Amino acid sequence: MAQEELAATETQINNEIGSVSVGLERISRHTHIHTPLSLSSLNPKIILWKMSRGSSVLVLTWVVILVASSEAQLEVGYYNCSCPRAEELIRNVVRAAIRRDPGNGPGLVRMFFHDCFVRGCDASVLLDTAPGSNATSVEKKSLANNPSLRGFGVIERAKRVVERRCRRTVSCADIVAFAARDASSIMGGIDFDVPAGRRDGRVSNVAEVLDNLPPPFFNASQLLASFAAKNLTADDMVTLSGAHSFGRTHCSTISFRLYPQIAADMNATYGRTLRRQCPAATAGQDPVVPLDLVTRLRLDNQYYKNVQTLEVPFTSDATLLTQNDTAALVDLYARNRTLWMSRFAAAMVKMGNLDVLTGNQGEIRKFCNRVN
Repeated sequence: MAQEELAATETQINNEIGSVSVGLERISRHTHIHTPLSLSSLNPKIILWKMSRGSSVLVLTWVVILVASSEAQLEVGYYNCSCPRAEELIRNVVRAAIRRDPGNGPGLVRMFFHDCFVRGCDASVLLDTAPGSNATSVEKKSLANNPSLRGFGVIERAKRVVERRCRRTVSCADIVAFAARDASSIMGGIDFDVPAGRRDGRVSNVAEVLDNLPPPFFNASQLLASFAAKNLTADDMVTLSGAHSFGRTHCSTISFRLYPQIAADMNATYGRTLRRQCPAATAGQDPVVPLDLVTRLRLDNQYYKNVQTLEVPFTSDATLLTQNDTAALVDLYARNRTLWMSRFAAAMVKMGNLDVLTGNQGEIRKFCNRVN
């Protein structure tokens, strides 16, 4: 059934290309992205300039112009000379993984977010052990990541494939970024250029995860503060929240919103549906439920329509309606899929610049789950 739903998703995306093209032409404009911390001197402009038909996805073609500086070392096409087929090889691995299990798609997008928000985009989330740490004290063992975070095997497979072609050249951090982009393309038709040149970190600390990742019970003010700490705006926060349009969550994460009473900010009918899938007595089991019951295998703007009707599982979703600025963005994205797609691509690029290691910092790991 999952394969049939994924095929239907691809067919629907292709059918919608014609209707979206007009909107894309109208959204052709410059978007200034203010990058954080050590990349503050980098001033990329994302320019949406054309749309082309792909084999199964709507392809948004982006040009990223990087203003040169001594600190700005990420660039599109970073591996063009050192490993020309790197991005192609990674995309092939991601596509095959999603065919086997469509859940890998949302897993890879979520992994990128979880990696970048803790110590920056340095692949620290992949480490099984790190200097000074043991197998239980690394990021992937945090309650925020274990057992819900998926896609580790996909990244490891991509690394093995790339290593056979280009030994110790492509970082695990860049593979995570490319894989998240590829999942967005395959399952949502959102394709964009990814600046690369990240290096891999050597530190992974479980204690840092909950201090940096916004949990699903945060309210709007807490979410805004969490994103602001990463130099991300309210628009970035609402835009990236759209990734909750696909994927799943464990019942244990939302049980407090279902029992003993359905939460006041949850649609009652929707809440009863979740109760049937998440019974109060689970006999030690922890079932999973889709984040989006409407288009569960598609990355799209249905999420914002679900927020408007309060048919979303997390407090952090429903709370977007409690402030005028975030509620206005929810309404805008619910009505304008093309605009959300373009901003989602830009926000992913912006997030991918968080606290990156470049140049001689960090290392290029041979195996993504351990330091050299």
